[in-house]
Amino acid sequence: MDQSKIFLGGIFDVLPKLIEARRIIILACGTSWHAGLVSEYLFEEYARVPVEVEYASEFRYRKPLIYDNDVVIAISQSGETADTLAAIRMVREQSEATILGICNVAGSSISRETDAGVYTHAGIEIGVASTKAFTAQITVLTMMAFLLGHRKKHIADSDYVQMVKALTQVPEKMREILKHEGFIKDVANKYTNVTNALYLGRGVLYPVALEGALKLKEISYIHAEGYPAAEMKHGPIALIDENMPVFVLAIKDDSYEKIISNIQEVKARNGKVVAIVTEGEKTIRKIADDVIEIPSCHRALSPLLAVVPLQIISYQIAVMRGCNVDQPRNLAKSVTVE
Repeated sequence: MDQSKIFLGGIFDVLPKLIEARRIIILACGTSWHAGLVSEYLFEEYARVPVEVEYASEFRYRKPLIYDNDVVIAISQSGETADTLAAIRMVREQSEATILGICNVAGSSISRETDAGVYTHAGIEIGVASTKAFTAQITVLTMMAFLLGHRKKHIADSDYVQMVKALTQVPEKMREILKHEGFIKDVANKYTNVTNALYLGRGVLYPVALEGALKLKEISYIHAEGYPAAEMKHGPIALIDENMPVFVLAIKDDSYEKIISNIQEVKARNGKVVAIVTEGEKTIRKIADDVIEIPSCHRALSPLLAVVPLQIISYQIAVMRGCNVDQPRNLAKSVTVE
């Protein structure tokens, strides 16, 4: 197969509608909503189309404005999420908008009730807390953003080839991170008895901070919050003390210097900083309590790599606390009722 191009056969017939879309509305819940939030940055930057990411559970009870030339993307691992399914049915009743589905389960309700879509083919995910479903969803959405940007001529041919090549390199870079699971476990061991945690990220990594916090809550039962790093001074900074670990997504990008400033502010208040950084980073290593490296990659692909150590940390903390990682209390794999 030609690895210099993106093939998404499931949306081929509706690609003209995607290209002409007035805006994209993304409907999802939970982890799938975080994946959608990542794609908002990518669609707007690379395809230059406005995007709204909505909790399906809120969208369906509003009186939203939906235009016939909107494209609605419903994201659900199971394809049976009740609120997401109800939301797309409402869209269908109120407009002629094109509805796409991104699901993992073939033949699911959402895949049947949408105009077109893409299966993530992540395989059965036994654990309630989504992990590989999240990275698979982001991968599909990233492919869609790159493909749409190229078709709309916002991405040059040469850049498009390089971006697709970078995407094909992600699995190997994930394997590199997994080789250091022992070290990440040692980092996690330091924070097994905390009662609160804060996760910070900027730009495309802000949704990853939300997802990291969600995973810690779901499987270890530790209260955690994800925030845009720039918003730390608008409230969460009041929580920081020597007992509050702050997980900071601090890869080298346009906001790198600002992230360093955030870390310094945390350290000035005796907070503990665990930084996820680009391989070879030296400045943050001098000030953070713990540093976990991820391989260098195209900025748009950083969520796929940065989330992996956060998932491992949540897993290891949960195991050390004696929690049931696969079946967390009060949670169900598919939320099929309101």
